[in-house]
Amino acid sequence: MPKVDLKAIRKTRPDQYALRFAFGGLITAVAGLIAVRFGPVIGGLFLGFPAILPASVSLVQDHAKQDKPEQEAKKEAGDDSLGASIGSLGLIAFGLTVWLGVSYVQFALLLVLGGAVWLTVSISAWYLFGGLRK
Repeated sequence: MPKVDLKAIRKTRPDQYALRFAFGGLITAVAGLIAVRFGPVIGGLFLGFPAILPASVSLVQDHAKQDKPEQEAKKEAGDDSLGASIGSLGLIAFGLTVWLGVSYVQFALLLVLGGAVWLTVSISAWYLFGGLRK
């Protein structure tokens, strides 16, 4: 079950924040280059990739190693990856909903509809894939 651990904020060093920032910027820049080459529709799909995932997974594992055995730390990093993947599915569903409905639905209503689709896809995927990992 997801939980918030505020103690982890104190464990994170400035260089780890810088690494996350760099990965986020790099992945966003790559999505921008893809958009320039293949158009905004394709480039937008790549923005559904969790930009800080590569840095986040390694940092989660490093933090978990301080308190837990190696195998448990790897599982925690895997759970983080699973959550990011599920979040990406939700973002892609949101983007597709907005893209397909922009010509037919009032924009404010479309954002609410897209949010509902994002929430439904994310929760459904969490129950489906999260349940499979147990």
